[in-house]
Amino acid sequence: MSAEIFIDTNVFVYHLDSSDKRKHRIAEGIVRDAVASANACISFQVVQEWLNIALRKATVPLTGEQARDYLDVVLLPLMQVSASGALYHRALDVQQRWRFGFYDSLIVAAALAAGCTRLISEDLQHGQRIETMVVHNPFI
Repeated sequence: MSAEIFIDTNVFVYHLDSSDKRKHRIAEGIVRDAVASANACISFQVVQEWLNIALRKATVPLTGEQARDYLDVVLLPLMQVSASGALYHRALDVQQRWRFGFYDSLIVAAALAAGCTRLISEDLQHGQRIETMVVHNPFI
């Protein structure tokens, strides 16, 4: 499993929510390119977080059918990292080394496990290098 780019949940949330037109447009481009290029990936955690937001927390929640369609067309084709003991151990190592919250550490660990060199997220410091990967916030 190897992809250049790992996409954090917030990109998919902005793809769903068009209330901030600028962020929505940026997210739309990232998601479209990711699906078309097959050079980006996500983890099980991104899928779970997005489904929870889309079904319960969104300004206009999706129906189960709408969420299933997005899952099948966008999220599942990008999902390369599943839960495992090794992933949780690596997340704990990341948390200890970088002092991130656990869920951010799990995202970082998944991106590293997938061999990504870039993590697209607004939750971490733009430009920060973490091992072989650089954080990129496309919304700044």
